[in-house]
Amino acid sequence: MSGVMAMILAGGEGTRLMPLTKSRSKPSVPFGGSYRLIDFVLNNFVNSGILRLFVITQYKSQSLYMHLKNGWTVSGIPGCFIDPIPAQMRTGKEWYQGTADAIYQNLTFIEDQYPDDVCVFGSDHIYKMDIRQMLQYHHANKADLTVAAIRLPSKDCAKNFGVIEVDQNGRMIGFEEKPEFPKEIPGDPGYSLVSMGNYIFKTDILSHELRVDAEDSKSSHDFGKDIIPKLFPRGNVFVYNLSNNVIDGEPKEVYWRDVGSVDAYWDAHMDLLKDNAPFSLMNVKWALHTFYPPLPPAHFSDTAHNQSMVSQSMISAGCNIEGAHINKSVLGFRCSVLDGAVVEESVFIGDVKIGANCKIRRAIIDRDVELAPGFTLGYDAEADKKLITSDDPNGPRISSNGIIVIPKGMKLGF
Repeated sequence: MSGVMAMILAGGEGTRLMPLTKSRSKPSVPFGGSYRLIDFVLNNFVNSGILRLFVITQYKSQSLYMHLKNGWTVSGIPGCFIDPIPAQMRTGKEWYQGTADAIYQNLTFIEDQYPDDVCVFGSDHIYKMDIRQMLQYHHANKADLTVAAIRLPSKDCAKNFGVIEVDQNGRMIGFEEKPEFPKEIPGDPGYSLVSMGNYIFKTDILSHELRVDAEDSKSSHDFGKDIIPKLFPRGNVFVYNLSNNVIDGEPKEVYWRDVGSVDAYWDAHMDLLKDNAPFSLMNVKWALHTFYPPLPPAHFSDTAHNQSMVSQSMISAGCNIEGAHINKSVLGFRCSVLDGAVVEESVFIGDVKIGANCKIRRAIIDRDVELAPGFTLGYDAEADKKLITSDDPNGPRISSNGIIVIPKGMKLGF
């Protein structure tokens, strides 16, 4: 892996995840109780033995920076690093204009490492991938660029993903960025092959294409919109299907989720809680590292009136459950749920305090939220709607599927 390095794009604003992204970037949004979204791509690289990683940040990057500092510091191994690169406006007084521009503005960091290949990966998807296997495919084809792809239902792809066409040898022969009517895979009606936003470039090809693109005033400076459409017709762009990636201890059917919306974020959490979960956090052969604060184990106690009951849930360290019922829910660090409270199909980010006899269903609750005793969420649609105020775009929201989101720091019912 000495000839490989990675640039991880972690500057996403995540507007569709508001209010969870009110004070943090999308890659730093917590997930699965103990993790953050960026942890999954970082674990993919580390478990693949690739330890030269730059993380390109932009919007609201402080929480992401602190997470990397606390949990992802590499020291004592020469030539190995996981370093954040804040937006430095090296080529002008503007933010990054697109994904390609973000790499272009940081080409000097690549050139200083002399890599043969550069991995350009996103940071806000849930999946596992042995990147060595994609590199082997890239080298076997002597590709200028290899694009990671996955088969998805066509109805879910419209206006969301770049859609790919390939020939029988895996060479890209067509690409359309976020089309309204995605092309289906030949012989596989109802499904399309879509780009995961993960690329492996030959270093000299990447450098040349980015410099040419930077001089093009008509370009949007984006990999999907500009770089790939110009590069694949030359005939040396290949497509690596994630379904061919094999990890010991993982199901044969690969899992990949874009959690860019509130509903997708909630759905992915519910996937974790299913019997025979399609995505597991438990595989010791593909350990998932993160920053784990020094906390005691979760504590469960009974009261004079109620026994604590927890089913199909994940409860993180530092939580205190006193005579509460919790079902199909994920609780992050240091949550407190008191006597007689009922929590169903919900996600608590962490440091949430739920008073006695509260009832919560199908909710996402951010940090430092406190609910007064007897408060109810998710049972009375009209009462929930009263929490939504049009003059506060950062306030509570209800998703199209009825998931209610309570932003950081709110106190309800007092």
